[in-house]
Amino acid sequence: MKLLHTSDWHVGKTIRGRDRTDEHRDVLAEITGIGRERAVDVVIVAGDLFESAAPTPDAERIVYRALLDLAEVAPVVVVGGNHDNDRRLTAVEPLLGLGRISTRAMLAKPDEGGVLTLDTAGGERAQIAMLPWVSQRYIVRAEELMSKDAFEHAGDYAQRLADVIGWLCKGFEPNTVNVVAGHAMVAGGVMGGGERLAHTFFEYCVSATAFPANAHYVALGHLHRAQQLGSQPPVWYCGSPLQLDFGETEDRKCALVVEATATTPANVEQVPLTSGRRLRKLTGTLDDLQAIAGTTGDDYLRVIVRGDARAGLAEDVRELFGENTVDVMIQTDADVQLGLDPRAHETRAPKELFREYLAEKKVNDERVLTLFDELFEEEHASAPA
Repeated sequence: MKLLHTSDWHVGKTIRGRDRTDEHRDVLAEITGIGRERAVDVVIVAGDLFESAAPTPDAERIVYRALLDLAEVAPVVVVGGNHDNDRRLTAVEPLLGLGRISTRAMLAKPDEGGVLTLDTAGGERAQIAMLPWVSQRYIVRAEELMSKDAFEHAGDYAQRLADVIGWLCKGFEPNTVNVVAGHAMVAGGVMGGGERLAHTFFEYCVSATAFPANAHYVALGHLHRAQQLGSQPPVWYCGSPLQLDFGETEDRKCALVVEATATTPANVEQVPLTSGRRLRKLTGTLDDLQAIAGTTGDDYLRVIVRGDARAGLAEDVRELFGENTVDVMIQTDADVQLGLDPRAHETRAPKELFREYLAEKKVNDERVLTLFDELFEEEHASAPA
C-alpha cells in the first residue's frame, strides 16, 4: 500500500500582502502529479488546508479543486487543523464524500467516523484513525484552569490527548495497515517558522510515545518543517508545501510517499516540491546589497540593512530589488555589537512576551497568564481572513 502524505497548505496566506494564489495552485497540482506518478492508494491531507477560519471564495475554490483532483488519483482522507473552521468542513463533508474524500473536522468515536477502513486494489486493507486538531480549551476544563498551575494543565492535556489516541487506535488489527492521520503538536518538534505561535510554543503537546506501536505510520500536520519524531511507530510531519514565512527560508519542501504492508514496516520517501517562489533573507550594508542587486530572481526578500537609519532608506532598497522586497529592516552597529536580531521578537511566543510585561509591572498571578492563553486562542480561532 502506498500513501501520499501532505498537509499545511494554508491556502489564502499572503506574504506581506502579496497574493500567492498561483503558487498554491501550482504546488497542489504538483502534489497531485506525484500521487499519480507514484500510483498511490491513499492520500492523507493532515490539516490546515486554509490559512483562515473564514477563507475567501478563491481559497475555497483552490482547496476543493485540489481535493477533487487528488481524489481522481486515490481516495483522500482529510483531518481538520487549527487554522481550519471545523463547522465549515463538517458542513461540506457530505458533498466531499461524493468525490471519494473523507473528512473529519471534529473528534468522533471509532465506529462513528473516527476510524476509516479502506481496501486497495493491491489487496491491502488500511485502518486510518482520524485525529483532527484538539484545542486545549476542549480538554482542560474551566475549573481546572483556575485551580491548577500551568504545568498541571499541560500534563492534563498530554494525558487526555494520549487517551484519545489510544481510544481511536484500540481496534488496530495485525492484518491491516494501521495509520494515524492527525493534526497535533508533538513534543520535540522543530518549527518551520510560519506556525501559529500560540499553538506551538505553549506547553500543550503530546509525546510521540502516545502513538501505539502497532501503527505502521503516523501522518501529522501542524509543523511546517518535514521531520521524523518517532521510529516505532514512524511519526512524521510532512511540512508545508510552500515556504510560508521567513523562518522557513532553509526548509526544503516535500511531499511524503509511504509504502507499507500489514507485515512490513513503512518506508518513507521525501519527494521534493519545486513549485512556488522561495523566500530569502539578505543582510549587509547598502553597498553590499548594491553588489548583489539583480541576482535574486523572483524570490521574495527580507532585507536587513546594516547601518544608520535615515529617511528614504527603505525606498532605496526597494529600488534595488524591486517589488519582491516585502520587508526592510535596519540593524545598527550597536545592534550588531550586542548581537540583537531586529526580528527576534517574531520567534518568541506571545505568552513569553506577555510574561515579561507582567514581570515589568510586578504582576505575579498565573491565572492572568491562563486567561491570556485562552483569549489569544479564541481570537485567532475566529479571526477573519
